[in-house]
Amino acid sequence: MVERIFAGRTALVTGGSRGIGRACCERLARAGANVAVNYVSNEQAAHETARLIEEAGGAAHCVRADVSSSDDVDRMIAEVTMRLGPIDLLVNNAGVFDFVSHAETTQAIWQRTLDVNLTGAFLVTWAVKDSMMARGFGRIVNVSSIAALDARPMSIAYAASKAGLVGFTKSLAGALAPHNIRVNAVAPGLIETEILDGVEQATLDRIIENTPMKRIGKPEEIAALIFFLLSDESSYTTGQTMVSSGGRVMRP
Repeated sequence: MVERIFAGRTALVTGGSRGIGRACCERLARAGANVAVNYVSNEQAAHETARLIEEAGGAAHCVRADVSSSDDVDRMIAEVTMRLGPIDLLVNNAGVFDFVSHAETTQAIWQRTLDVNLTGAFLVTWAVKDSMMARGFGRIVNVSSIAALDARPMSIAYAASKAGLVGFTKSLAGALAPHNIRVNAVAPGLIETEILDGVEQATLDRIIENTPMKRIGKPEEIAALIFFLLSDESSYTTGQTMVSSGGRVMRP
């Protein structure tokens, strides 16, 4: 039986309806957490995630919100707090991705990418951090990408937004550590999620060939790393960005 280390805790996973977000929701529920599933468009997928949470033994609540909208975020946090309790565990996972050249990168693509991937994480974090500080407890994990660490000429806006998350993570961790709030990030490589739908198979094959482990990662593998960073198994870790890429990107 899985130890229910998060019994009585409330978690919010943005972009929780599918992929890495769904895997995080399931993993947290198995550990006893009550889990709020944020989504922006696919209500059916969100409710399927909620069903999986309940099967795993957790309470679930689906909440639609665009994380780039401060009004939506404020409403979401109020709703989750009313239904499940104050948020103890936050996974900033919501994101958008465009695989386009510099010539195709419009200001609209740039702005939307930063609004969702970076400003979204800021808005959701700012909506929960005061409550975490008042209670003297909080765990936050931001989902970045290895695109933040190496050149990505076919996803310039995405890479910039994810690099911003790394800087956000480090600076926020230093600010909130005195309040028993730990902030970390994960930087996944190529993972089996719908974000790859716009990438040609030849490109995927080339990436796999350049990955030492010669495969694509699974959402559950990233969820396991996020779970570690949320848990007390990482009690002396804050401000870090953990890479999980099958060896495609290696850092000291």
